[in-house]
Amino acid sequence: MIKRGANKGLPKPHEAKVHVKKNDTVVVIAGRDKGKIGKVLQVFPRKGRAIVEGVNIVKRHMKPTPYSSGGIVEKPAPIHVSNLMLYCGKCKRGVKVAKKILEDGTKVRVCKKCGEIIEPKE
Repeated sequence: MIKRGANKGLPKPHEAKVHVKKNDTVVVIAGRDKGKIGKVLQVFPRKGRAIVEGVNIVKRHMKPTPYSSGGIVEKPAPIHVSNLMLYCGKCKRGVKVAKKILEDGTKVRVCKKCGEIIEPKE
């Protein structure tokens, strides 16, 4: 049986992998917002996209509802994760990351340039 609808063309949930997590600080490396730095608000692994604070802002024309007034609302739209790089606070730039296992057995992401541990801020 052929599946149709919203999941058409998307990878299976266990196959979808992205290099960014929620609350990561990232820098945009391509597109209209190139060079902007922001925090990841939400990640959509199966679509390969993420919503970043202050990046890819779009205007939506909202109809008034009983709970909110209408008008033109600006909100961030998802951006493809291939256009994002993790931001290293020590290097002050977007960097590639490596995975490293610490002495206590925890796996962390580290900056390949300086060796700084990169973990999302809560």
